[in-house]
Amino acid sequence: MTENIPADSSEALLAAGLAARLADRSASIGVIGLGYVGLPLALVAVEAGFPVIGLDINPRRVEEIASGRQVIKYIPQARMQAALADGRFAATTDFARLADCDAIIICVPTPLTRQREPDLSFIVETARTIAHTLRPGQLVVLESTTWPGTTVEVVKPILEEGGLVSGRDFFLAFSPEREDPGNVSFSTATIPKVVGGDGAAAGKLAQALYRPLVTKVVPVSSTQVAEAAKLTENIFRSVNIALVNELKTVYGAMGIDVWEVLEAAATKPFGFMPFYPGPGLGGHCIPIDPFYLTWKAREFDIETRFIELAGQINTRMPYLVVDKLAEALDQKAGRGLAGARILVLGAAYKKNVDDVRESPALKLMELIDERGGLCEFHDPFVSALPPTRRHQRLSGKQSVALTAEALAGVDAVLVATDHDEVDYALVAAHARVLVDTRNAFARLGLAPAGLVKA
Repeated sequence: MTENIPADSSEALLAAGLAARLADRSASIGVIGLGYVGLPLALVAVEAGFPVIGLDINPRRVEEIASGRQVIKYIPQARMQAALADGRFAATTDFARLADCDAIIICVPTPLTRQREPDLSFIVETARTIAHTLRPGQLVVLESTTWPGTTVEVVKPILEEGGLVSGRDFFLAFSPEREDPGNVSFSTATIPKVVGGDGAAAGKLAQALYRPLVTKVVPVSSTQVAEAAKLTENIFRSVNIALVNELKTVYGAMGIDVWEVLEAAATKPFGFMPFYPGPGLGGHCIPIDPFYLTWKAREFDIETRFIELAGQINTRMPYLVVDKLAEALDQKAGRGLAGARILVLGAAYKKNVDDVRESPALKLMELIDERGGLCEFHDPFVSALPPTRRHQRLSGKQSVALTAEALAGVDAVLVATDHDEVDYALVAAHARVLVDTRNAFARLGLAPAGLVKA
């Protein structure tokens, strides 16, 4: 059943045609950016019965996907191969194929500059690329997290440079990605999808695109509302994580275990939602997204002091952890951090994934190196550290095997990421000094003599 599109001459005909193709799933979907957001979305679209063209600027990435390799740890290789086997999925670096797509979904990175200002270069370049082949009747949806107004203030003018007009000749919408890599309870298809269009027709077409892909579509009145909703979700998490990180520091000074406090507080059935401290923020959202709003707010002469304070607290956490590590070495091993051999457990930004983007573990390694420590890491999901924009000198560093001999050969072990696939009993038995930022050992009932919570 097609969507009810407002009857308005050529717009109505174009919209009705696209709505019909979306309804019978003959519409071709192009997904730009085959990373942790784009690839899962492309697979869901294929599994829903749509023909899908996945596009990426990285030839090696495209080659690996086209060969059916497991490029993301939590996406089984069998699922990749099944998507390719039925002939509905193709991965390519040929962006001329965008002309063949009825709907184009943009899933490219939106990082920050070193000055913590939005870097929209990937969005801008992608929009320019789409503009080369944009044709009447196409739907373009931005999923990349950004400041409210980006879709209509940045993407729309670029797409309209060739003479086509949004809402008349093509349709433009925003639907924020909500991926949570490694989440066993929710996946791309089961997370509700917020959708806002540049006009009513675009909104309805975007809803028609996503309804076959996800269990629930949540329409909102505009692209700006959809953009703001995503920022609000992640700012909420950033602020609350900052709160418990600060509580950890305060309660620690009082000799109170913050983890026990949070466990007790979480028994209240209303009015409290548990968040947990850690060595800092990681991933592609929480360390970055709040600063998109603080930047945009300056345009309106508004200071986002609450958000910026949370960012300062979270950004400071790796420094406090390394201070705690140095203190633990001094008190339990009678030596300083300079020259000490340190094994960092976990390089990924969260447990049970292979994603190191913005991982606090990388900052911890750099800080240890800067203070004269000799740092190694072990991660069952990350065999070697990939090139990153901010931690280039760590690029290529190899994960070491976790053995009794390796543990005996270091002065301290620092738990940065609490992967399930780590033998914590082995670590507890052989680590001389053990600094745990994730409460991993207490959760398992382990209390090694050299344990310090940080």
